[in-house]
Amino acid sequence: MTKYKGIPNLKKLLSDHLFSVLVVPFVIISSLIIGLIGYMLIIYAGNYVIDEKKLVMNSATTLVDENGEFITKLFVENRELVKMDDIPEHVQQAFIAVEDHRFYEHRGIDLKAITRAIYRDIIARSKVEGGSTITQQLAKNIFLTNEKSWLRKTKEAVIAINLEKRYTKEEILEMYLNQIYFGHGVYGIEAASNFYFNETVSNLSVEQGAMLAALPKAPNGYSPINNPTEAKNRRNVVINLLHEHGYLNADEAVTLQRKPLVVDVKEPVELEPYLTYIDMVYEEAEEKYGLSSEELIRGGYEITVPLNKQLQQIAYKHFQNNDYFPGTTDDVEGAFILMDSKDGGLLATIGGRNYVSRGLNRVNVKRQPGSTFKPLVVYGPAIEEEKFLPYSTLKDELLTYGSYEPRNHHNQYVGNVTMYDALKDSLNAPAVWTLNEMGVETGKSYLEKMDLSIKDDGLSIALGGLEEGVTPLQLTKAYRSFNHSGMLMESYVIKQIKNKNGETIGEAKKVQKQVFSAQTAWYMTRMLIAAVEEGSGRAGSWNGELAGKTGTTNSPVKEGAIRDTWFVGYTPEVVGSIWMGYDRTTEEQYLTGGSSYPTRLFKDILREAKLDNTQFKMPQGVKDLEEPIRLVSIEEVDSKLSFHPFHFFTVTLNWEKGQDERIHYHIYSVLDGEHTKVGEVIGENTFEIHHVNVFNVPSYYIVPFNPQTEEQGEPSNEVTPTFR
Repeated sequence: MTKYKGIPNLKKLLSDHLFSVLVVPFVIISSLIIGLIGYMLIIYAGNYVIDEKKLVMNSATTLVDENGEFITKLFVENRELVKMDDIPEHVQQAFIAVEDHRFYEHRGIDLKAITRAIYRDIIARSKVEGGSTITQQLAKNIFLTNEKSWLRKTKEAVIAINLEKRYTKEEILEMYLNQIYFGHGVYGIEAASNFYFNETVSNLSVEQGAMLAALPKAPNGYSPINNPTEAKNRRNVVINLLHEHGYLNADEAVTLQRKPLVVDVKEPVELEPYLTYIDMVYEEAEEKYGLSSEELIRGGYEITVPLNKQLQQIAYKHFQNNDYFPGTTDDVEGAFILMDSKDGGLLATIGGRNYVSRGLNRVNVKRQPGSTFKPLVVYGPAIEEEKFLPYSTLKDELLTYGSYEPRNHHNQYVGNVTMYDALKDSLNAPAVWTLNEMGVETGKSYLEKMDLSIKDDGLSIALGGLEEGVTPLQLTKAYRSFNHSGMLMESYVIKQIKNKNGETIGEAKKVQKQVFSAQTAWYMTRMLIAAVEEGSGRAGSWNGELAGKTGTTNSPVKEGAIRDTWFVGYTPEVVGSIWMGYDRTTEEQYLTGGSSYPTRLFKDILREAKLDNTQFKMPQGVKDLEEPIRLVSIEEVDSKLSFHPFHFFTVTLNWEKGQDERIHYHIYSVLDGEHTKVGEVIGENTFEIHHVNVFNVPSYYIVPFNPQTEEQGEPSNEVTPTFR
């Protein structure tokens, strides 16, 4: 042992040498293996934790009119997705400068930032700085809850690393800018730009971009609407960071910081006027295009609708006015619908005076149609079947059909009346008589063509007495057939749907079918114009031509009370209907006014909306309907007897004729009790009879004759000519 004395701890040296040769490499290799296993575990864990379906963000569906003008949004989160190419570089830089200036250097987590944050937290003995990267914030906002724990931070880091592995930096930044919350219910950079500055993100200035970048840390606290001073200070902090990180020079930063804080907040659309229409969009999207309401408020679609915003707002305003709605209480309800006649697009809809979202849409509620049914089930079919013409005479008498005895509303009857006048004045007795002559089944067959199938089989359908009734939308579509050569057209509220990629996935199709001939439709239009100008629909004022029909039904629980009242009408461009009544009519709750109220309201809405007040154009190949000939009574006939060399004795008759030059005048003689027609003139007021026997002169009288109806009027007084 002594021979090793003086040599420094050789045993220890040998031991250290063996450690460095054997152990250290083992430790390094083991660490690498553990690190590799850990990294693989992170990747595996990321694959397990990341559900890519969650990266599909909710985005608002936008409704626009046919001119592309914004109407409103449907959303669960007010967000509009935008591509990175549309986000200006200076806007991107603002967010990177304030949230994660080493964004393009790290791989999901920033160890330098974390170390710096821990150091500053220790110095300050409290949490003063966060170390989360933009990728970590995206991971937290989409995949994690707001719990504060080491486990959540670990998950956040794992997800962030895996996001960086799967996506490029540009894709991550794009997702982040589309995802973050900016306050006031606004999500994503595009919706925020639109809300705060009424601009698309592509048009944002540097200071506007800095203002938006200031918001995510405290959207309410830094809101330029609620706290403009704090918002400006925070914006200037972001501008300063842009300078610190080399995006702006000093002069640019100072100039921008001096600028006032200017916002142009886009006021939210008042939705109440549009609620019925929006609900009908939801329904049609599901029925025709298979898009659920849930998909619609999350899927970021653009839906073009035929809605006329001004018309919708005017209709809504008038529906709030009690003066239009007569009733024993203020709870009178109503429905309104107006359709573009040429293609079936709905221009405006009101489902109730106080309609609420997903409420009772009275546009689709069946009610008793009253006399609005006469043109559809009686007069239109009667002309089409060539049973009657507009100037055919119908019986206007109080008749009984089994146990059914229809009465005119004024309880007056004239015996015979033309279809023209029966429709114009909304007489009940002639309508029922005509349907009885034509046959109920024939009338119903035309209803089926108009998608108005009914269960009822009695003559009362002539007056709209139905078991279930029909809806305002159904009546509107049916009357459209009179406006367009007898063609029924399917209505729609969605003209076109585009998905979030701008691809058209649905479009309205013109679906038409022939119900009446063009000739029948034109005859009906001319008669329905008369109903508005001279008959039951003359209440209110409208400068152009309007065809239409009123309808009123009586209360079944109170004598003399009104249950439903209607006006259905059309101009050359639009067709629509208004219904008024209570959802439930009782002895205490009923209408106190009739069809003049919806008629006046319909005209007031059209007039205020300044819809074109043009004239109807007669279709090619049809005959026009002349104005009705109105016979006048001949008060006095003058006569004289005179001598003419060539005619011997001549009788000259004169009378006061009517203004209508189309009236025929039949001249009769009476001799020995025998009445003989001796002549006829058209539009004249004089007639001569030659070669009269002066020893036995007859007496004469004049009878006006209507060639349209082939009916004679009242005869004049009899006169016996004498020499004068």
